[in-house]
Amino acid sequence: MDKSTHSIEYETMLLGRYRQLTAPRLRSDGDQLDRSAYILLSRLEMDGPMSIGQLSDAFGLDPSTLNRQTSAMMRAGLLERIPDPDGGIARKFRVTAEGGQRLRSVRERNIRGLERVLEHWTPEDAAAFADYLRRFNCDIERLEGRPWPRP
Repeated sequence: MDKSTHSIEYETMLLGRYRQLTAPRLRSDGDQLDRSAYILLSRLEMDGPMSIGQLSDAFGLDPSTLNRQTSAMMRAGLLERIPDPDGGIARKFRVTAEGGQRLRSVRERNIRGLERVLEHWTPEDAAAFADYLRRFNCDIERLEGRPWPRP
């Protein structure tokens, strides 16, 4: 393994550690979302309503895990179950107005945190970093066989 791979491993470990700085959680408001809810809501926002089976395929998770997560999110008012808009048998999950509002609020807070970190970067450096992150994630998705939708 070359030195770059070791460096990337270490820096991605640190990136996970610094998540609270770049994506702060404010305990005083009701807009916080745990990581799994944030990711699931983001996916439904991009793809629209999805069934447990579709979510299982998209995330590579066991349906029982997704049942627990979606049940908790429904109790919190973030998701609702609806009939399949395409007429299929399986019911699908859709983001509620509350879920969409909380997702937007947390995303804005994440963006503000990243802007604080990147405030001394040139626009070109920030764009190059974003391009490399996208490329890195796309290669992971290619290896997993699970592409992720992007805006």
